[in-house]
Amino acid sequence: MKTVLERFLKYVSFDTQSDENSEKFPSTDTQLDFGKMLMKELEEIGAKNINQDKYGYVTATVPATADGYYKVGFIAHMDTSPDVSGKNVSPQIIENYDGKDIKIGSKILSPAEFKELSNYLGQTIITTDGTTLLGADDKAGIAEIITAMEYIINHPEIPHGEIKIAFTPDEEIGKGVDFFDVKSFGSDFAYTFDGGKIGELEYENFNAARAKITINGKNVHPGYAKDVMVNACLIGTKFAQLLPQEERPSRTEGYEGFYHLNHFSGTVEECKLTYILRDFTKEGIEKRKETMQKAANTINATYGNIVSLEIYDEYSNMAEIIKENMFVMDIAKKAFENTSVAPIIQPIRGGTDGARLSFMGLPCPNIFAGGHNFHGLYEFVPKESMEKAVEIIIEICKEAKK
Repeated sequence: MKTVLERFLKYVSFDTQSDENSEKFPSTDTQLDFGKMLMKELEEIGAKNINQDKYGYVTATVPATADGYYKVGFIAHMDTSPDVSGKNVSPQIIENYDGKDIKIGSKILSPAEFKELSNYLGQTIITTDGTTLLGADDKAGIAEIITAMEYIINHPEIPHGEIKIAFTPDEEIGKGVDFFDVKSFGSDFAYTFDGGKIGELEYENFNAARAKITINGKNVHPGYAKDVMVNACLIGTKFAQLLPQEERPSRTEGYEGFYHLNHFSGTVEECKLTYILRDFTKEGIEKRKETMQKAANTINATYGNIVSLEIYDEYSNMAEIIKENMFVMDIAKKAFENTSVAPIIQPIRGGTDGARLSFMGLPCPNIFAGGHNFHGLYEFVPKESMEKAVEIIIEICKEAKK
């Protein structure tokens, strides 16, 4: 049997960045290639009904060994963030971590800045080399699910119901379950393993929307520009200043929502901004959309109709669904208890495929995959956290009794 670490190190060698500007699904062919490799892994461990459909979804089944159990699903996503390179990932393995600074290329991963490092003294920590992200989001989740399934298949004495497995593309760009067939998947409920630090167990997430702003300027020779030039980039900065300055990601926490400018590019002639809008209430996300529109109206009233604004919803807060199906949380909490992991029940300051799946008829809380500092060069994951996630998956299968 392969260890979860062996699998994880293999999986992060695949470049599977998604691309929000792509018009195809999945957005990148590399995700299809990674899915084909995962099919081979599932075949090797003895899973059944292995398939990759035309949209790239990889699914498989582990047959039941006992009656009286729910059909439980486990889900993780194959893509990595498009914001930071996932190509040529070269992980560093720090064994018996001593609590000191970790050099990652020209950068320093320091417990003075990243205080959670101090929680992992004596453990094995996997980091980046400082030039790419690591990919624990969500290849740690995939490695954990497959490792747990191999253990269950090799221990038929463990009683469990039918187990469903799914690996999805394009989660990072909000399209992960656009074509997911919940009915065909066939589980009664599921869990995404797409959370952060050990202990996270989540059933609340942001309501999410995305805003795309295009500003059309007017470019002339700067020496003769008086009263003629309209600099789109400068107006883009004015647009950003019209939004609440204290409601940025770097200044919010807990149940506080935000406006996040995650893309800004342009010239004098044209400037484009992309915002993600997040709030835990429906009323809050609608207010944020209104604020974006007011900012656009203000610019247009000042400079003429030079701003176009497009806003679309991405996902909703799954608490609305899970609160009607809290037994799925009870099963997970029992699994945590069985493995001596204290559950940290808190809102997800982000989203998962499970948020949309819950509204599609598949209640789907989120559980930790173990990583920290996702989507960046400072990403890391402790080996022991991944191993605990494997144990929890096994215990969920045992506890999923009707």
